[in-house]
Amino acid sequence: MNDSGLNKTPTPLPHWAGWLLNAAYVALLTAVSPLLVYRALTQGKYRTGWREKLLGRVPDLSPVGAGAERYWFHAVSVGEVLLLRSVLTELRRREPTAEVVISTTTSTGHAVARETFPDTIVCYFPLDFTWAVAAAIQRLKPTRFVLVELELWPNILAAVVRAGVSLSLINGRLSEHSFRGYSKLKWLLRPVLRSFDQIAVQNDAYAERFRALGAPPERVIVTGSVKFDGLETRRDNDRTQSLREAFGLEPGERVFIAGSTQSPEEEIAITAWQRVREVAPKLRLILVPRHKERFDEVAELVVAHGLPLRRRSTTTGNAANAAASIVTPADNRGDRLVLLLDTLGELSACWGLADFAFVGGSLTNRGGQNMIEPAGYGAAVCFGPNTRNFRDTVEALLACDGATVVTDAESLAATLEHWLADPAAAAAMGQRAQQFVASQRGATERALDCLCDEEPTSALHRAA
Repeated sequence: MNDSGLNKTPTPLPHWAGWLLNAAYVALLTAVSPLLVYRALTQGKYRTGWREKLLGRVPDLSPVGAGAERYWFHAVSVGEVLLLRSVLTELRRREPTAEVVISTTTSTGHAVARETFPDTIVCYFPLDFTWAVAAAIQRLKPTRFVLVELELWPNILAAVVRAGVSLSLINGRLSEHSFRGYSKLKWLLRPVLRSFDQIAVQNDAYAERFRALGAPPERVIVTGSVKFDGLETRRDNDRTQSLREAFGLEPGERVFIAGSTQSPEEEIAITAWQRVREVAPKLRLILVPRHKERFDEVAELVVAHGLPLRRRSTTTGNAANAAASIVTPADNRGDRLVLLLDTLGELSACWGLADFAFVGGSLTNRGGQNMIEPAGYGAAVCFGPNTRNFRDTVEALLACDGATVVTDAESLAATLEHWLADPAAAAAMGQRAQQFVASQRGATERALDCLCDEEPTSALHRAA
């Protein structure tokens, strides 16, 4: 097991505090159980993985050999899982014999992890009960536990340290909203944060917040965001072209994608698109809801508008089957056809079809979704004003005139009309966004330098 040589707090959480947390968790779980049951019955959520979550019954692995490493990466959901692609590629280049386990919290993250990393052990993350986390650590037997972005659960972090496992955070982020919430528990989090070997974060603002919560300044390192690495920027890549064929899109057709959307953003996108079709009837629309349990709801919304619909889940990749997959209201003209991406793990490739992109979760209170992927393809990108989760990225894109903000269906339609009327301006905006993405790359190597105890390769890698 790797020894960082740092003076870590040996017991970040006393045993009695762990059992006190158990009691609080039981009370909370009991209070929300009716909602969990309701969502399980009506939305299909929370139905799997309960042995792993409640009892820590993850795969029981043999111990690694002397000098070998087993990395346990915890990625909460889809976004964190996908950014592990570049991290694991670089890790396996540096340590070909290292073993990897990935845990997730959400079922969608679990499904995407299994599909993205078919040769890697994937399991659900145990709930933060002392017995569940102890069982999970005993069965997985990691030598390194690595959090991706942020997920501070005191019991498991304390158990990791007690087991002598190296503890790290990569691509750390701590929004102002989250910082205010964690500050109320500073007394509890301070000893936990002091037990980390490394805390690799995306920018200086996040670094200062971690230090303010009690993280040792010398262990907080700014590496940049891993999300910029491993992004596909070629529109002719195989996955994007497969989607083009499945959706029956012709080369040269202009495409508007509303992706990672929440209600009522699909309604807003449809309304704006229908208005724009008065001047650009050939503009195609692709909808990509954020959550899989809303796929059917969005499909019904499209049909309720009297629009023909093609769902990705019903296509098999050839033109004949694509044509046969249309749900047909009375008017089935091809130029009115709405496309619905209702599969998991394909949004990143789908953005490569977009000339114009609206990134969802930004006209709701969600705080925005990842706008880096469409920017990487050079699409003309817009989003709503509620983007607190990506504040630094949004500020940088707006500063270089690489994106624009919309507020409702009317302003979205006006933005699309402007881009359609001046395609050179739209292309220039996309190019500036793409150049910004390219300028931010290299965080994966810096994070792995930190994780693997190698010397930093960039001035971005620095400690306070």
